[in-house]
Amino acid sequence: MEPDLVKSSLFYADQRLCSAEILSPSEVRARIEVAVLNFLKILTSPTPAVATLPLVSRTSDNSGLRHGLLSDVSSVFLSHSICTRSLTRANDAKAFIRVWKVMEICFQVLHQGKLVTQRELFYKLLSDSPEFFTSQRQVNITVQDVVALLRCTRQSLGIMASSRGAIIGRLLLQEPGEEIIDCSVLGQAGHVISGDLNLLSKLVFHSDARYIIIVEKDAIFQRLAEDRLFNQIPCILITAKGYPDIATRNPAGLAILCTYKFGSITMGLESYRYACNVKWLGLRGDDLQLVPQHSLVQLKPRDLQIARSLMSSKLLQVDN
Repeated sequence: MEPDLVKSSLFYADQRLCSAEILSPSEVRARIEVAVLNFLKILTSPTPAVATLPLVSRTSDNSGLRHGLLSDVSSVFLSHSICTRSLTRANDAKAFIRVWKVMEICFQVLHQGKLVTQRELFYKLLSDSPEFFTSQRQVNITVQDVVALLRCTRQSLGIMASSRGAIIGRLLLQEPGEEIIDCSVLGQAGHVISGDLNLLSKLVFHSDARYIIIVEKDAIFQRLAEDRLFNQIPCILITAKGYPDIATRNPAGLAILCTYKFGSITMGLESYRYACNVKWLGLRGDDLQLVPQHSLVQLKPRDLQIARSLMSSKLLQVDN
């Protein structure tokens, strides 16, 4: 494959908003091969240039909110502003190498026809390249760097999320060739939601529920499941158990709502695929007068930082 033939579509497609494509394993491997060939071409040219990787910028300055034409769903999008990972910049050198390390493993995983979770990927990289990977956060950022470089979805790279979510309520679901699971008769822990999007796309669903209620905290999810709320209100309960590294106080609860409703800037190339029109059912400002003073908890600096960020965010300016 000639690098120049795909260069424009791989790195410089600027005729529309940036998005990540769903690609087959062979297509992703081809894009990785092209990235390698382009890199080698730079290094072996008569006038070698400084090696950089052009990535779609994942910052608020390069993001916006787009509204669905045929639905009420709005989602975060990224424009075509480019940032780079450079081998010669002190702060970027390791990040530059991490991208290649992750692409190497993705290439191997896709060749084997397998999937790995981001947690499994972290342990693999920690074992193979401990000098470059010391935390799960570094792996998560690098995976999004690869998405921003190759313009394909995380699932297309052979990477899936860990199974963290749970579901319970008025829902029958069935995997091909498997028995039907009645989610209304399960224990309070519910049914584990797989992180494999390919598997989820094959499930057959039947439900008479009128509402889907997303519960931030697993403890509250289990309490509502124990009370069989779905027998009183025709609903399905879902929890993703918050999200990592964010305290589950009220400001963070709003931040989690925004992730469900609009997607995130970090995953801006894929947000439009997963955004959904959810409504806030939690505490509102007018309700605070009903809460006893002794029940209030002082916000910590991290909570205040999240609150200020939300107040200045264009997302919460949208009428919910």
